[in-house]
Amino acid sequence: MGQKTTCELLAPAGSLEKLKIAIHYGADAVYLGGQKYSLRAHATNFSEKEIKAGVAYAHKHGVKVYVTVNIMAHNRDLPSLPDYLHFLQEVEVDGLIISDPGIFRIARKSTPSLPIHLSTQANVTNFESARFWIEQGAKRLNLARELGFAELCEIREKIQAEIEVFVHGALCISYSGRCMLSNYFTGRNANQGDCAHPCRYSYRLEEAKRPGQFFPVEEDQRGTYIFNSKDLCLINRLPDLVATGVDSIKIEGRMKGIYYAGGMVRIYRAALDCINTAMQNDPGASVELENCYMEEISKLGSRGYTENFFTNPPDRDEMRYEGPKVEQIYIPAATVNATGPDCRVTARHVIRPGDRLEYMGRNLTNIPFEVTDINDPKGNSLLQANPNMEITMHTRPIVNWEKHAIIRKIQPENKAS
Repeated sequence: MGQKTTCELLAPAGSLEKLKIAIHYGADAVYLGGQKYSLRAHATNFSEKEIKAGVAYAHKHGVKVYVTVNIMAHNRDLPSLPDYLHFLQEVEVDGLIISDPGIFRIARKSTPSLPIHLSTQANVTNFESARFWIEQGAKRLNLARELGFAELCEIREKIQAEIEVFVHGALCISYSGRCMLSNYFTGRNANQGDCAHPCRYSYRLEEAKRPGQFFPVEEDQRGTYIFNSKDLCLINRLPDLVATGVDSIKIEGRMKGIYYAGGMVRIYRAALDCINTAMQNDPGASVELENCYMEEISKLGSRGYTENFFTNPPDRDEMRYEGPKVEQIYIPAATVNATGPDCRVTARHVIRPGDRLEYMGRNLTNIPFEVTDINDPKGNSLLQANPNMEITMHTRPIVNWEKHAIIRKIQPENKAS
């Protein structure tokens, strides 16, 4: 793992595999959800057995684990909650992420030794709100994503608690996820973890007296008429956040794939290490990150990027009108299964001899190589490896492979360009 700054790098862990990949690439802490009480019902999520295994693996590598218990609870959700919280305490998770005051109150009574991190769903946008939650027993506050940097700095100055800030990932069109569009359109409750993401749908306008005649939905100075926000990216603002004394920077994305989980952690780890080194050499220096971090981010797929409210309230330029996503050029080809000279991997996409791939080392080290031969576990030569196959690749050059690292490739349709 990389050098640690005083600012924690907090990574999403949508599955046990993603947890291990995030730790490999340098996460200081991970957050995950169980199969109940979590706002990502359609993520893989963790069984109780997997939570226990994930906590043990993380702690073995010096990494903390926080568990989301962040739904907006109904009465039916409460009876089984104390037993679940006691289980989390027994397996020694490092904190609970909570937004609902009722769940907060039960947690304080049932498991008072477990630190509570207030979820961004609680929408803390001012220092008095922050003080209220600290008085209730919150150790850490994940501030609302609707805050500007100046507001964040003022809250930092006026409270004595840990501050956590989202720096990367999807943005909701309403206050930090408190949205009812999914309920209205599909009957799936976003505040119970079942969001259908209607903010990403493509909308057209139909006038009642002209059925079947559709008009494009547009935006003018009076308001926003479509909902697809670009993704948050504060990579170039990390020096400011670290200098301000933010305790933890958080990457969104428990429902994203392994390529995103590992790739984003790798980039933000390298950036934090760079900032740490610069500040150690010259504590008063103004740090500016090189363009290589943003170049790597552009290889991971997105809806385009915005700094959201960081300097000014977002306008129409922070929305993506052309479609739900930007075209993704790179895709994961394989994940490495063993450390050492033999390239034993699980294929994620089709791999053939002659393919040119790229090994994603830590600290933004990218090593291109060519596949010269592929073998199945019995040593038989293959003309092609399909997704989920375990194989051994022979490569030129030979690389010092590390378990849980990712190998990527350019999507076939992009190779000609």
